[in-house]
Amino acid sequence: MTTLNHKLPIADGRSPSTNRWTAAIRWSAGAVFVAFGAGKFVNHASELASFRHYALPAPEVFVYAIGALEIVGGLLLASGRRVRLAALALAGDMVGAIVVSGIGRGEDISLSLAPALLVAMIFLVWKAR
Repeated sequence: MTTLNHKLPIADGRSPSTNRWTAAIRWSAGAVFVAFGAGKFVNHASELASFRHYALPAPEVFVYAIGALEIVGGLLLASGRRVRLAALALAGDMVGAIVVSGIGRGEDISLSLAPALLVAMIFLVWKAR
């Protein structure tokens, strides 16, 4: 009698454990992006005040654009659709957050969570190929 090894490759050539880790990263990062993106609409005045300190042109537009990017990108990650495109766009978002608010303003969340999310997005771009 033979038994199946739980590490056998599945349809896409990856082991089930690899797929589980990738899915967990997609879902958790997606949830974080949706939450932070929604915050840019729900707490708009506070977010706008922060964006004004970043010396960006048209901070009103940036708050909405970044909020929309994070919500749509997060939903795409969580759903497993267009993962590579979403992860690439969100990686750019995280580079901007690290440079503008992390390095530029010393904001802790942009020096801790944003780099972690950037690494996760790079991983997803690599895995989605």
